[in-house]
Amino acid sequence: MTARAGEPFDTARAVSSVDAALATPLPASGPTTDEGEPVTGEWVSTRGEGFLLLPLWESDALTGVYGSEWDEAEATAEAHLSALMTELDRRWGPHRTVSMRVPLLRRGTGDPLPEPFHTLSAKDCYGDLSIWGPLPTPAPRWAAVSLNQSDGDAPVILTALISTRPLTDPADPPRSR
Repeated sequence: MTARAGEPFDTARAVSSVDAALATPLPASGPTTDEGEPVTGEWVSTRGEGFLLLPLWESDALTGVYGSEWDEAEATAEAHLSALMTELDRRWGPHRTVSMRVPLLRRGTGDPLPEPFHTLSAKDCYGDLSIWGPLPTPAPRWAAVSLNQSDGDAPVILTALISTRPLTDPADPPRSR
């Protein structure tokens, strides 16, 4: 669960959250840490060396949801992502996509992933990243959004990732001989 659970989606609020994250100081070094909501402990953000990951919206849990209800829930989540991407494309120009295929393939292999891909993987954030940047902020930053779901019954989570470094496809895992 995230601190966004139960909130209706609002494109303007999501854009405002991305804007606020772009203005937030990011750690230049140090460990990756999670921030939880003080009372409930629900996930608010994760910060690491040069990045910030945060939830923008969370669907209801999909426990017991099947058929047309599942299709409707999935379509609603995709519509929220599309509305946000349309607004960010309008503001910053066309986005590019970075696939999360490599981090997903490396899952459980022990092959190291660079940050922020290690954290995305640890948070089960395997949705492809729609990326803009470098953005015209005081220091160059990159912004990305994605839809994620950790398992079939879990809520769908729309996340934002802010980075001080370019977000590029991580290298394919080394092939065993």
